[in-house]
Amino acid sequence: METEFGTITKWNDEKGFGFITPKCGNKQIFMHIKQFSKDHNRPIQGLPVTFQREADQKGRIYAVNIYPTKGHKKISQAEIEYKYSLVIAILFFTFLGIMILTKKLPLFIILPYLIFSPIAFNMYIKDKLAAEWDEWRTPENTLHFVSLIGGWPGALIAQSKIRHKSKKLSFKIVYWITVVMNCSLLVWLLSPQSSTVLKEIKNIIIG
Repeated sequence: METEFGTITKWNDEKGFGFITPKCGNKQIFMHIKQFSKDHNRPIQGLPVTFQREADQKGRIYAVNIYPTKGHKKISQAEIEYKYSLVIAILFFTFLGIMILTKKLPLFIILPYLIFSPIAFNMYIKDKLAAEWDEWRTPENTLHFVSLIGGWPGALIAQSKIRHKSKKLSFKIVYWITVVMNCSLLVWLLSPQSSTVLKEIKNIIIG
């Protein structure tokens, strides 16, 4: 079948059918929602599409294999989760940066996140590959520990990006507990009571 270009010039979303006007200028062709791409959002009037023709038993022509020519792509739940994970990570590091620039937190506080976030991301990739190849797996407690000590932003991005450990509820609960514990420590570090402890840690690091 030959692929043609056209535009949806009439569309009844409630009934799920409409008409395509071919680019060549021939008369309108009937289209049904069942023949429209499942990977895209529902049809709208004025949408440019590609399609092919078929005839029913009575010889009536209708459009099949209908795809938008560009855009109109349906955003999957996985893509939404990935975007949210990036936003959370960016906001968190922005917050850390502001706290450091305003000298409410020392510079070294950001180091665990910069070190362990990439490590956590790579650990998730390695563990997913191990699961697929039935090889030795990284213990969940290890993944949680890395999240606890600063790798949770990288772990969050990995969960949504590579779709690993993203559906196991028990794992997700423990993961978010590590996030809360880590962030609670940060909140404490912002309190006046922590200033003495931070000075001691800084002196140990500097030597």
